[in-house]
Amino acid sequence: MLIDAHCHLDFPDFDADREAVVERARAEGVAHFVVPGTTRARWPNVQALGERGDVSICLGLHPYFMDTHRDEDLEALAQALEAHPAVVAVGECGIDARFAETLDAQWRLFDAQLRLAKARELPVVIHCVHANDQVAKRLGQLDLRGGGLIHAFAGSPEQARKFLDLGFVVGLGGAVTFDRAKRLHRAVASLPDDGYVLETDSPDMPLAGHRGERNEPARVAEVCRAVARRRGQDTDKVATDSTANARRLFRC
Repeated sequence: MLIDAHCHLDFPDFDADREAVVERARAEGVAHFVVPGTTRARWPNVQALGERGDVSICLGLHPYFMDTHRDEDLEALAQALEAHPAVVAVGECGIDARFAETLDAQWRLFDAQLRLAKARELPVVIHCVHANDQVAKRLGQLDLRGGGLIHAFAGSPEQARKFLDLGFVVGLGGAVTFDRAKRLHRAVASLPDDGYVLETDSPDMPLAGHRGERNEPARVAEVCRAVARRRGQDTDKVATDSTANARRLFRC
């Protein structure tokens, strides 16, 4: 059995065929999906998916959408976390250093969400682009007991170890399938069996051989096979370990 530990099934990309997407995933052995929130406007769609027995949900404010976030969204997030005990994590939140013009605001928003997670002892789902070292430093200062997921990890073995030492796991997705991702391959090979989960980031983060296509949760099976190759393990071992890790983190 597989778990897609990070997919955006709530996105409008799936409105026309969401059930068919889920059925294709089930046919590939994917039995559970973790869906993070990205903006306050999308939380109701995420919460609606959470009513399904095969979906766990997270709520957060994503750094990519800084132009849509408002100060009052943080209070709304705190209230939503209080009102919806089924939420398994805070996120997707984090830092995307590609957008220098919003970086200061990103850090303020990220820090506020980390504090919400700390207060509730919830895991946090982190989007971290070109900021692994800075994010690891901040996480170390806060001592988050709930740990969390470093989504779409693409760093070095040393950076992975920093996150693991802080009680986090790293998310492995489509980037692993590209032959040129040598540094990431070394990191994947170095991870302990309890240090990672599998994810697709559907509809984004296409796999090798699927450029220009909508990504979907069924392809977590391809990610599993790619991770198994990089780790020198069989796919059943990777599926079992990654599923156990996701269940432990998200209590799903």
